[in-house]
Amino acid sequence: VVLVESGGDSVQSGGSLRLSCTASGYTFSSYYMGWFRQAPGKEREGVAGINIYEQTTYADSVKGRFTISRDNAEKTLYLQMDNLKPEDTAMYYCASTPRPLRILNPHEYTFWGQGTQVTVSS
Repeated sequence: VVLVESGGDSVQSGGSLRLSCTASGYTFSSYYMGWFRQAPGKEREGVAGINIYEQTTYADSVKGRFTISRDNAEKTLYLQMDNLKPEDTAMYYCASTPRPLRILNPHEYTFWGQGTQVTVSS
């Protein structure tokens, strides 16, 4: 299983970015997918998750600003991030798991990408 994130960049507050995560080596459509982030000195936290029925869940801190989506034909996960804030600065990771109890709990995820850096300046 390989997950490869891309799309991270440095932007100003209020800007937008679209992260992508391309998967290979397993049946992408059968797995729940999530986006997580980790800032220096902080624990990894769940940002957004999407299940196999394409139902979505968001952390309160990003609701209304971030949108998670998946393209099963392309085996790709996306995270559209709008109205970015300096507190969104972190390394962003995508991850997959068969069926988590809590979709935003990073401890329930099996496979992880290497991460892509997002930096938001004020």
